[in-house]
Amino acid sequence: MLHAACAAFVTQRIEAAQAAMLTAQESANSETKSSAGDKYETGRAMAQEERNRNAVQLQQALQLQGELARINPETASDAVRPGALVHTTMGRFYISISAGKLTLDGQDYFAVSAAAPVAAVLTGKQAGEEVMFNGKKVQIQRVE
Repeated sequence: MLHAACAAFVTQRIEAAQAAMLTAQESANSETKSSAGDKYETGRAMAQEERNRNAVQLQQALQLQGELARINPETASDAVRPGALVHTTMGRFYISISAGKLTLDGQDYFAVSAAAPVAAVLTGKQAGEEVMFNGKKVQIQRVE
């Protein structure tokens, strides 16, 4: 369920980046040469910069998609690892990709990358253990 929500998040980012790239390309193509040649060149350059920014966003989204594909949400573990849902006194964390806050069935979860500071502190720990995060004691209540 959380894995599917993360996949939907990534798909939306990919589609948004692709649409923005297409819009920027169309904008560059529709620039007409006027008597003020500099204006034409500036408009095309700005559209190209916008397309390049969106290409970077697309690449980042595709990278997230690849990271998510490497996670098997069906693999059970009693220790925190990528793909684990970790219930703590600080909240619920799905160790996967950086997708932020997700709300499913009225419950809030935080999809975080395995490289995120909170995930780094939790990785390898089991239910019942305590860790320190941002100067606070955090207890791991359950790992799914």
